[in-house]
Amino acid sequence: MPDRAPQPVDRQLPTDEARELISLVRDIAQREIAPKAAEEEDAGHFPREVFTLLSRSGLLGLPYDSEYGGGDQPYEVYLQVLEELAAARLTVGLGVSVHTLASYALAAYGTKEQQSEHLPAMLGGGLLGAYCLSEASSGSDAASLRTKAVRDGDEWVITGTKAWITHGGIADFYTVMARTGEEGARGITAFLVPGDAEGLSGAAPEKKMGMKGSPTAQVHLDGVRVPDDRRIGEEGQGFAIALAALDSGRLGIAACAIGVAQAALDHAVAYATERRQFGKPIADFQGLRFMLADMATQIEAGRALYLAAARLRDAGRPFAKQAAMAKLHCTDTAMKVAVDAVQVLGGYGYTADFPVERYMREAKVLQIVEGTNQIQRMVIARHLAGPETR
Repeated sequence: MPDRAPQPVDRQLPTDEARELISLVRDIAQREIAPKAAEEEDAGHFPREVFTLLSRSGLLGLPYDSEYGGGDQPYEVYLQVLEELAAARLTVGLGVSVHTLASYALAAYGTKEQQSEHLPAMLGGGLLGAYCLSEASSGSDAASLRTKAVRDGDEWVITGTKAWITHGGIADFYTVMARTGEEGARGITAFLVPGDAEGLSGAAPEKKMGMKGSPTAQVHLDGVRVPDDRRIGEEGQGFAIALAALDSGRLGIAACAIGVAQAALDHAVAYATERRQFGKPIADFQGLRFMLADMATQIEAGRALYLAAARLRDAGRPFAKQAAMAKLHCTDTAMKVAVDAVQVLGGYGYTADFPVERYMREAKVLQIVEGTNQIQRMVIARHLAGPETR
């Protein structure tokens, strides 16, 4: 393994508090996350103890209101925290992003009473969340979901199966989108479902190419009863809530992607400056030198893109187009940089003795989750040219 330690990313942070926060995150990442990442990913171990530590450290509710246990941090800062965590281990960075996504509906659309009752435990009480929109037959076409919620007095009875759920089967709460009315987007409502609700169960985790430590599973809801005070927003508002959550969630995926790409670049640079061939470091060869320069340039461009979108969000301005652009560019960059890092290491890059092959396998899923990159292109094009003609 290369001995050269990577240089920390030179971040432009808005406050001294944010700089202290990044220092805390780097310390946790270096002490508690990175040293175990390869072994635990290989074993398929989910590091719940790390998420407990992050919760105790105030890192699971950073972009939310401190009144309810959040960190009052702008997205500009929160996303850079995600990047640092994902660089240490994607299972952790993505897990924090998904938890933040799962908390969004209640934080943005819940009543004051709901927020006071549930958010403190969700944001700082050690709980872990999951976001349930996708189903086996409705992935990109999320508005065609079939899971139903039927009113029964002051309760709702939810029946159906959600698919591709990060933290499925282990989450403490699930933000569930279910059909309460007509077909299409207008008939969907959001619910906050406890993880221990009777009738809720997780299937065996999917066997994945990468991120083996992060459980992805179907979630079965067999007549799960939830009181009406766990309905989030109005009846029929669920799809709009889901899309609003995904706009922010895509920025989380973009930041995680840049974290993976940065980790791959750091390892490639360390290897290239130490590996010698023909009497000199391979970093001296122009072909490889230019490859490293291109990798670094794309990472910086991706970081600037997701931060520009985050600043729009923080200013209360529309950012959906920019979020789609950031998700598209950053995840494609992560895939390209990870593949190039494997190439820099040559045969060693293809072995599990070095982490770059893991980065390559992990980067692939980021081009798929929370809207495939083909969907991102559709979103961007709609902002440019309007909806497609029917």
